Amino acid sequence: MVDVSLKSATRREAVASAFVELSEEVLAALPANPKGNPLEVARIAGIQAAKQTSSLIPMCHPLALSFVDVTTEIAAQGVRILATVATTGPTGVEMEALTAVSVAALTIYDMTKALDKSIVIRNIQLESKSGGKSGDFERSHDAG
Repeated sequence: MVDVSLKSATRREAVASAFVELSEEVLAALPANPKGNPLEVARIAGIQAAKQTSSLIPMCHPLALSFVDVTTEIAAQGVRILATVATTGPTGVEMEALTAVSVAALTIYDMTKALDKSIVIRNIQLESKSGGKSGDFERSHDAG
C-alpha cells in the first residue's frame, strides 16, 4: 500500500454508478422475486461492500467511512445504481463507491439470473469525487 500517513485528513466524497441491463420480462418480475426484492437487497449489499473494500481490493487502505448511500432506480431497459461514499481521512473513497455499485449490480444479477441469462452489467464508472490533493472530478455527460 502507498504510505498516506503524511497526507492531511480532509473530507472526501465519491459517487459511482452502474447499469444492469434487464429484459422487460425481468423488470416486470422484480417486485415478485421469490428471493425477495432485488433492489432492496442490492442496496444493502452495496453498503456492505463499500465497508469491506480494503478486504476485497488488495492495495486499498481500510477507511472509517462516515457515509454510504446506495440507490437503485428502474429505468428504460434496466436498473441504474448510484453509490455515494464519504469519509474524512488521508485518502479518497473512489474505490469504495465503485465497489458498492459493482456488488449491488452483481446482487441484482444473482437474484434475477433464473429468469434470464442474458443480463448485462454495464458502465461501472466514477461519476464524481471531491477532496484531496488531486482536486475535484465531475464526469461529463455530453449529449451524443
